[in-house]
Amino acid sequence: MYESFLSELWAFLYNSPFYRFSGFETLETVLCYIILEPFYTYKFGLNPNLRIDVRGGKQKVSGSERPRIPKMRRPSKRMGELLIYITPLLMMDFIMIKKFAGVPVADIRESGGYSLPLVNSSSGNISSSFLLPTVHNFTLASPLQLTRALPADPPSSRRLLLELIISFFIYDALFFFIHIAFHRIKSLARIHMPHHMHTEMHPQVTNKLSVAERLSLVLFANFSLNIIGSHVLTRSAFVPLFVYLLVEVHSGLDLEWSYDKLIPFGWGAGSRVHATHHRTGEGAFAPFFTWWDAGLEWIDGRQGMKSR
Repeated sequence: MYESFLSELWAFLYNSPFYRFSGFETLETVLCYIILEPFYTYKFGLNPNLRIDVRGGKQKVSGSERPRIPKMRRPSKRMGELLIYITPLLMMDFIMIKKFAGVPVADIRESGGYSLPLVNSSSGNISSSFLLPTVHNFTLASPLQLTRALPADPPSSRRLLLELIISFFIYDALFFFIHIAFHRIKSLARIHMPHHMHTEMHPQVTNKLSVAERLSLVLFANFSLNIIGSHVLTRSAFVPLFVYLLVEVHSGLDLEWSYDKLIPFGWGAGSRVHATHHRTGEGAFAPFFTWWDAGLEWIDGRQGMKSR
């Protein structure tokens, strides 16, 4: 049943000009964010009993006292924030050739505005590896990288699920290490500090990031997917899950259906753990899961024992 559904879905997407658009993943990310974040913000404002990082005193609402709502911006006032986020990503989309697993080099070349090389000639050859980025061949006929070459076959349901699990595992590890650097290297800490400057954790903190931090999120996510040769459909499924997890851990809400309450053995970090990190600036450096921080605590504990 799953294989039949994936085959039909992929046949539709493969022939969709919009899905072939080089900026599709950027637009998908933005769309997911502008759907999910306002939903959490609305829930944040109406459910003071669910807020887990209350600061700033109380205010009277309809005759009763509630925790004061932190200063947040209306969607109409955040267009500049959207442009700052989307501009560098679309620039990369329009300049760099997209290289996905399972796509013939000839198709990659064609999407990038390159003609096929002559037989037995190395002139103009490009690598299919994402580790060797290739700039689009800018011509009057192909002024920008507007399309992406896709693999002809869909992934199996097993492949899609395994790639999602492994890619999130890799991303969590990568961000764990860069997040420690953002806290413990002074030059990087100055860049990261504004992300922690808020009166209370709330959903809009998710995107309170510098351009460098936003790019690091996207590049690490791309690397986590590319290094395992994930299918393009896996990437499309990764994006909404990724955005959901980012907004969830920054929501400042203790929800019954939070992912950390569904994952066993306390492996999910969740909003409460991440709110503590924002308050103290220590621990919970991994964004979504807890095992890397548990390992760091163990190492720090061992070093503390040796120094006694």
